[in-house]
Parts: sequence; structure tokens; C-alpha cells
Amino acid sequence: MGSTTGRFFRVTTFGESHGGGIGAVVDGCPPRLPLTAEMVQHDLDRRRPGQSRLTTQRDEADRVEILSGVFDGSTLGSPIALLVGNADARPAAYEDLKDVYRPSHADYTTEAKYGIRNWQGGGRASARETIGRVAAGAVARQLLTTVASIEVLAWVQQVGTIAADIDPETVTLADVEAHPTRCPSPEQATAMAEAIESARRDGNSLGGVVACVARGVPPGLGEPVFDKLDADLAKAVVSLPAAKGFEIGSGFAGAALTGRDHNDPFVPGDDGRPRTAANRSGGVQGGISNGEDILLRVAFKPTATIASAQETVDRDNNPVVLAAKGRHDPCVLPRAVPMVEAQVLLVLADHWLRQRATDVIAGP
Repeated sequence: MGSTTGRFFRVTTFGESHGGGIGAVVDGCPPRLPLTAEMVQHDLDRRRPGQSRLTTQRDEADRVEILSGVFDGSTLGSPIALLVGNADARPAAYEDLKDVYRPSHADYTTEAKYGIRNWQGGGRASARETIGRVAAGAVARQLLTTVASIEVLAWVQQVGTIAADIDPETVTLADVEAHPTRCPSPEQATAMAEAIESARRDGNSLGGVVACVARGVPPGLGEPVFDKLDADLAKAVVSLPAAKGFEIGSGFAGAALTGRDHNDPFVPGDDGRPRTAANRSGGVQGGISNGEDILLRVAFKPTATIASAQETVDRDNNPVVLAAKGRHDPCVLPRAVPMVEAQVLLVLADHWLRQRATDVIAGP
């Protein structure tokens, strides 16, 4: 099972939704980096359930323990083990689903691949698995902030058909966290919240788009041909539960432009290096960062578990009608924001360390 990512900054996640706990092991983090449980907890608090009426009401504090790799507030250079226990797991609530394939879930495909599945909340396919990613991403954030002044910030840009026009150059964490939707536009955030509440009352769900900016990324990150920075970012964010689409820079809209309109002239920068005029590449050209802000967007499908009756089949291929019960997000977008940030942070941390190795070999 593909539970490990990264080459220099390697992360392995573990755990199931209704098992004993969720966690991650981070290997490759340099020593003497300041790191505490409180630093990791900040990002986990943004991901945890029960934050508002817009999210699942599963009652989990998601308190993290650092089991190894840190001493006296600093990393040791050895593997960092992070663990979050499951406190409000209710596996019995899924008893009537153990022989049923839920629409748009991984029930059937997991069983087809392995011949066995954990039917208690979806097991590894559950969004609760992302606790390990977010915890590891917090370590990557601390590394990138400390050694490279790289900032990664995501926000909800669209819920259903409601979209906000956000300036990625000026948006702040305070703007994002000002509303439970994590949309920095007050007017659109209110409309999004109303739409999510309406979907919940109707036994339905909504999808949308999370946008993300990485500021302060130096030129030179990325390893063509198969490890291009944008390719690794795409794989990282699309690996998130419910993620269905990825764009960087002009994205699909760029396909409607001509080369003359889309090409981005270089201009002299105030810092002594070339800058692009419009950043239509989203900070990556030829798979390598060019020093501009990295701008990307991730599309998430509507939450698959809904309260409305749906037709499906059981393990014996008999038609059944399913009306799901339990505690589920009517829209994954608000909690997906820290997940997207974590995935981008993990990719950038890995490529930053890879580039440092290249610099050591190549010399100044």
C-alpha cells in the first residue's frame, strides 16, 4: 500500500478511521530544528472535526504526541514519530454497511484489490487518514519557515457554484480563518455557509475548489523529467480524499489562449534576478520553480456519504437501497484547506532538501 511519500523528506502515514489512532513517521528532517507538539497542534486544530456546524460533529480533540525524534524542543535528525489517538470512534455504527458497497466510496475497489477491507468508517480511505499528513506537514512548515522563509497558505475559493475572487498576493491567514468556511471573502463566505447548511438539511452535499499560494519559493526546485515540481504537487494534492482535479497557474483557462497571449515575458526584478510579468505559469516552468509565487487549485467532489437514499449493491451483487447514517461533512472544503497546505509543504520540503544536495555537489 502506497503510504510513503518523498525522497529526502520521507513521510509514512498509518492508522484507520476507527482504529486505535492515526499518525505519521517523518524521516529526513534535519537536526536542531525547533519543534514542539504545540507547533504541530496548530495545524491539526484547523483540520479536526467539530469546528463548526459546517463540519462533521465527531468529537475529537486530535491531540498529538511526539514519540521520537525530538529532544528538548529540537529535532534530533532521527525519525520523528507523531501519534493522534482516536477518542470518539464508533465502529459499530457501520455494522449494517459491512456487506454494502457505498456509492462513490472505496469500498468495492479496496476489496477488489486486497480481498479484504476495514468497513468501519472506510479504514485508510477515510479522510481521517489525513491527520498524519497534516501533522507531517506541520513539521515541513517549520522547516521551510525556519530555513527558507517559505509560506504556504490555502483557502476556499469555490463551494458549489459560489466562487470568490481572491488576490493570492495579499490574502492572509487571518483572512482565511475569519469565517468557518475558510473563504476570505465575507460576502461569498456567508453565501457558501448558507449553501452548505441547505445541502445538509436536504440530506445532500457540495464540492468545490481550494486555492493555494506558496510564497518565497526560490528558483531551482524541481527534478525533471519525472519529478517535475508541478507534477509532484499534482500527485500530492490529488492523492487527498475527494480530490478530483488540479490546476497550476493559468490551468485549463490557458488552453483557450494563444501562445502570444499566454507567454509570460521576463522583466528585470528589483532583487537582481529575472521576474515574469504575469506569472501565468504559476511559479513553475519546465518543472522547475522560477522564483514567483506558486499558485495552484484543487477541485474536490461532493462528500460521498449523504443522508438521502441511494441505489447500490451488496457483496453478492444484489440491489439494495442505502440511506447512510453517522457523522459526516456536508462539504469537505473547509477542512480540506489545511490538508492541501500540508501536501504542498511536504513536496516543497522534499524538493528544497534535494536542491541543497545538488548545491553541495555543484558548489557555489
